[in-house]
Amino acid sequence: MRTLSQLVEYRRSLVQDSVDLSNKITATLKNYYPQVLEWFKEKDTYIFCDFIQKWPSLTAVKKARKQTLLDFFESHNSHYSTVNNARLDSIKNSMPLTLDEGVIVPNQILVEVLITQFKVLLKGIEKLDKAIKSAYKAQQDKKIFDSLPGAGPQLAPRLLVAFGSNRARYNDAAELQKYAGIAPIIERSGQKMWTHWRYSCPTFLRQTFVEWAGFSIRYSFWAKAYYEQQKAKGKPHNSIIRSLAFKWIRIVFRCWKTNTPYDES
Repeated sequence: MRTLSQLVEYRRSLVQDSVDLSNKITATLKNYYPQVLEWFKEKDTYIFCDFIQKWPSLTAVKKARKQTLLDFFESHNSHYSTVNNARLDSIKNSMPLTLDEGVIVPNQILVEVLITQFKVLLKGIEKLDKAIKSAYKAQQDKKIFDSLPGAGPQLAPRLLVAFGSNRARYNDAAELQKYAGIAPIIERSGQKMWTHWRYSCPTFLRQTFVEWAGFSIRYSFWAKAYYEQQKAKGKPHNSIIRSLAFKWIRIVFRCWKTNTPYDES
């Protein structure tokens, strides 16, 4: 359990690093080679990284033969002819953003450096995924957290770690809600009263519940209905997600205490 706890936290940290690096790559490409951002919608992929490493500028990719490009796409499991043909047409018809070497050269060098770092991060995340899968598979409570709508291979292990294996640790769901920083604080001063987040709490733990609550809307009928109901009342998105996380903890706590998988019906 301790191994799994560290692995899921390290993975989340690396994912955030990859997002930050992806944003840097995107910003740099927009300076001289914005077309490649349209050709590959998903940036955290090897096909995106390898393409830029092979053809780091529009001038370079325009020199490539059609069959060479098609072979590249096929070797990276991009088999949709409509997508590949659209890329080929765009490569053929694209005009360079600039011909100024003073702009192209430094930005191209920076992108090549960033892409190398990006691929290392992607491989690191894959390695952590394998270790997490192995550690998670050994947990007896796996069936409970696999049953949660929207949890999936990334969030299910994080939720299992959030609850742990010691069922005597929390007397009721309220204790976990408060510890995780999900339960709101109500303060009063004179005639005034206001509600706010708990400032002191394990950030990663709260992040786990909030992220999952957001995903659950796509997979849980009641969660989606609740979200739409609150949205119709004019509640802001973040406020609804926090409230949803609060409700989910109560439900999952009961499943966890009774060792019963979640059943939407």
